[in-house]
Amino acid sequence: MNEKMIEAIKLLAKERGLDEEVLFEAIEEAIVAAFKREFSDSRQNDNVFAEIDRETGEMYVYEVREVSEVVDNPKTQISLEEAKQIDPELEEGDTIEMTIPVESLGRLAANAAKSAINQKLRSAEHARIQDEFSDRIGELASGVIQRKDSKFVFVDIGRAEATLTRQEQIRDEKYNFNQHMKFLILKVEEHNGRPVVYISRSHPNLVRKLFEQEVPEIANGIVEIVSVAREAGSRTKMAVLSRDEDVDPLGACVGQRGTRVQAVMDELGEEKIDVIEWNPDPAIFISNSLLPAKVVRVDTEIVTRTDGTRELSAKVVVPDHQYSLAIGRAGQNVRLAARLTGWKIDIKSESQYREILQEEFMSKFTVAEEEGSESTDNVANDMPDDEEKNVSVSAEMEPVVIEAVEPEAVEIEEVETETAETETAEPEAVETETAAEETSGDAPAE
Repeated sequence: MNEKMIEAIKLLAKERGLDEEVLFEAIEEAIVAAFKREFSDSRQNDNVFAEIDRETGEMYVYEVREVSEVVDNPKTQISLEEAKQIDPELEEGDTIEMTIPVESLGRLAANAAKSAINQKLRSAEHARIQDEFSDRIGELASGVIQRKDSKFVFVDIGRAEATLTRQEQIRDEKYNFNQHMKFLILKVEEHNGRPVVYISRSHPNLVRKLFEQEVPEIANGIVEIVSVAREAGSRTKMAVLSRDEDVDPLGACVGQRGTRVQAVMDELGEEKIDVIEWNPDPAIFISNSLLPAKVVRVDTEIVTRTDGTRELSAKVVVPDHQYSLAIGRAGQNVRLAARLTGWKIDIKSESQYREILQEEFMSKFTVAEEEGSESTDNVANDMPDDEEKNVSVSAEMEPVVIEAVEPEAVEIEEVETETAETETAEPEAVETETAAEETSGDAPAE
């Protein structure tokens, strides 16, 4: 190995993004493996190591032997007399490093060393990918489409090739060769002995990271993205809040003339994005989440189950002409609102809500009548015999009560008669006035 080989190793390390020392150590281990392969026998010395001069490229191979007066295995031991000739200070039981001629490796050993070097390079690159991208899970990565098949799209994300599975692709989105796109790093897993980086285009956090990249207020922590609900390729709802009273969270995300939100929509293929202001009041938050529909009323209910979990449900009333808008196409609007808020949402129109109130109101009267009839029957059944006789006697006295009322009826007739007389008197007054008018009218004529 010479200086040109040293330069080649350094260039290879730079291209692969590896540390130079890792490659040198890989070559040294490969040389040791080649030596053991070439000189393998039952009496072989396993305590062998190699060194490469990082400046000149000179390569050395050493085997470690034990100093002993009686040599049982010349591969692993050296006599005390021979050791004294090398270093007079050596004693029995010490170890000495003996140089091995590199030329004795031969062609087979050189090929084995080459294979071991390649394997070490692959292992070092796999370890680098594992370490680098494991720390970037949940982050954005820019990539270029390399190739695709019926199930996967393979993307060059700089220092590794990532895999985009069918489940993480956006429906009807085109992935063309050499197309530049942004992805979310999902995970890094071992597959067939090598690490595979999995990425996504449909994950909700992709929208979150794109806004963090596009909006400085979000990156600085002034505006916070509370939650994101997404149906990839179609529509996204995102709830935001501001930690500064002077900063409008909606305006910060939308940008001047909508430039910021439009940049995110362009990256996602014109996917619609609704930016909603978060509110600590669940009723207001649910009302905001159903935009662009207008909400008239929100009733929230929290039910705690026996296992301690809570069920959050809300009944929402909207105007009749806003009902279809609140539901959305195929229920998309209310479905995204439920995911965004974490509440189960039941939407009713105003007419439906009035019908429900009327039914509940009438059901209360029905229940009251049934309870009243049941209580009357129970009282009658519980009465003694003498009370039952009193009831029958009072029933027989009913005609007497009616006769007692007759004089009042007479008085009413008399009143009516007086009224009639009064009414009949009115025409006479009218006639008198007419006659007077006629009399007064004839006076000028005389």
